[in-house]
Amino acid sequence: MSSLEPKPRALLRWIVGYGRADFAADLLAGATTAVLLVPQAMAYAMLAGLPPIAGLYAALAPPLIYAVLGTSRRLAVGPVALDSLLTAAALAPLANGDVATYVAAASALAILAGAFQAVTGALRLGFVVNFLSLPVLRGFTSAAAILIMASQLGPLLGLKLPSSALWPLLVALAEQLRAVHGPTVALGVGAVLALVGLGKFRGKALLVVVLATVAGYVFALDARGLALLGPVPSGLPAPTWPAVDRELLLGLAPAAGLIALISFMEAFSSGLAVARRGEVVEPDQELLALGFANMAAGLVRGYPIAGGLSRTAVNAQAGARSPLAGVVSAALVALTLVLFAPLLATLPRAVLSAIIVVAVARLVDVAFVRELRRTRPRELVPLAITFATTLALGVGLGLAFGVGASLLLFVLRTTRPHTAVLGRLPGTQVYRNVLRFPDAETVPGVVIIRLDAPLYFANATYLIDEIRRRIAAEKARAVVVDAGGVHDIDVSALANLRDFLGELRRHGIELYVADLKGPVRDVLARSGFTAELGPDRFSFTAHEAVQRASGDHAPTPDARATQAWP
Repeated sequence: MSSLEPKPRALLRWIVGYGRADFAADLLAGATTAVLLVPQAMAYAMLAGLPPIAGLYAALAPPLIYAVLGTSRRLAVGPVALDSLLTAAALAPLANGDVATYVAAASALAILAGAFQAVTGALRLGFVVNFLSLPVLRGFTSAAAILIMASQLGPLLGLKLPSSALWPLLVALAEQLRAVHGPTVALGVGAVLALVGLGKFRGKALLVVVLATVAGYVFALDARGLALLGPVPSGLPAPTWPAVDRELLLGLAPAAGLIALISFMEAFSSGLAVARRGEVVEPDQELLALGFANMAAGLVRGYPIAGGLSRTAVNAQAGARSPLAGVVSAALVALTLVLFAPLLATLPRAVLSAIIVVAVARLVDVAFVRELRRTRPRELVPLAITFATTLALGVGLGLAFGVGASLLLFVLRTTRPHTAVLGRLPGTQVYRNVLRFPDAETVPGVVIIRLDAPLYFANATYLIDEIRRRIAAEKARAVVVDAGGVHDIDVSALANLRDFLGELRRHGIELYVADLKGPVRDVLARSGFTAELGPDRFSFTAHEAVQRASGDHAPTPDARATQAWP
């Protein structure tokens, strides 16, 4: 968009130029997405430890709010697997087994997470998305997907298993293996096979739910020991503030912050994935939109929501042209609540678990691990740490360890930056890394070294030691520093550089600097270092600096240079 063109309005920006053809496309896309949303919403609510009806409530208001405030034309907001797992992990230790408290706490968690997002967006802090690197995010989602699938083993096997952590779940499973309920297993496995076998058919989850619900009624599956949903209230929820005390609200705050960050990451990346050329997804505005959408979900007895990649992809493939498609989906969810909710009473819970397992299995991203191993092996470290700690310690600590490992790797990388010894390519004035260009010619007695990082307190000693090592190896009488990659210098590095200059002069070794950036040159000039080194020691190119260091222009070594370089 040209800077001279008027910017779109912050509210309902998609409505500019909206026409009948767009409305027809959105109707079809919204209906198509609703076919997937209804069964998934109930399944994900069960994953969160909530009554399935809470998932439908959470799918009502958020699309309406997002249509007004959001910037992605195709993002489908509503309950998602990852937020559901995070909700279960946050509420299990706090609700003390009280169902009413658990439901109210889930709504409060949505309001808190939404408040975090809205405030962050209002303060224009959308850059927080940068603190989660892709390897950390992929390691986290892969481990979370495994935890989600493991948590569904209980309903799929007809057992009561803990879902808070992997190890207790596996121990309980080993103890209860003899109590596995055969009919439940048969139905669950059959539902998984049906969902996989139906391939890309978008209505497969709804079809399986309908067939299983009919079977539950016709064959009285509850009498055969299968767990059914039971009575499902009909009608639309009235907005209400969740009945939670101040102590519980404060206890939810850390989890709400984590959910706010993860749901924003998931929604923002999903919106980018389906954006077409020329469309802009604005992080700060997305935070505002998701924040108010989450608060709306909490007020109608829902729980935290995000923008799911699978439903967003379906929405885009179905031809959605604006967030109105989400409004259509929400309207169909409302219709389901009003007309069809009581009919869901005979739906076997194992079928919802099968929907969850099939939906999240694709989140285990083995292909990304292979790609990372081929292109950036060192980044497998934060991925592996995030994956392992999430499985072993849970989602909250796992993500914290992953971010910590990623930041530590970043610090290590900046404290040990890349350097290169340069040589001149034959017949040119171009200097390149001698390790990558074997025909590059070095200059006897002169070390030409390129620094590929800013100079600051954490890496200055390392870089100066690298220069020392090169001088000793070449027995050089002059060193040329190609500073083209140095875009900043702090006072600590400047002090180290001044000490190093004195050391070089005591040993009769001359220092030249080439290709210095303007801001760094200004710092050196203001500090007096330029005058101390000598203005003639600064050059625009490495070739000029080498000529001065190796030719007649080279100054005579300091008379005080009586010590040999070690």
